Amino acid sequence: MSGTEKTKAHAEQAKGKAEEALGRAVGNERMTAEGHADQAKGNARQAKEDVKDTFRH
Repeated sequence: MSGTEKTKAHAEQAKGKAEEALGRAVGNERMTAEGHADQAKGNARQAKEDVKDTFRH
């Protein structure tokens, strides 16, 4: 996994977790959903890079 993509994936996951937690704390369903979506994007980016690494070796 390239360092840049790995960093982006982790940043998206962390941002999503924080946004989801904040949304739950204040009762904002939209913010919670957006946080969950950011986590999913980060997970997808990480999975894509893992597949690329598998075929690279």
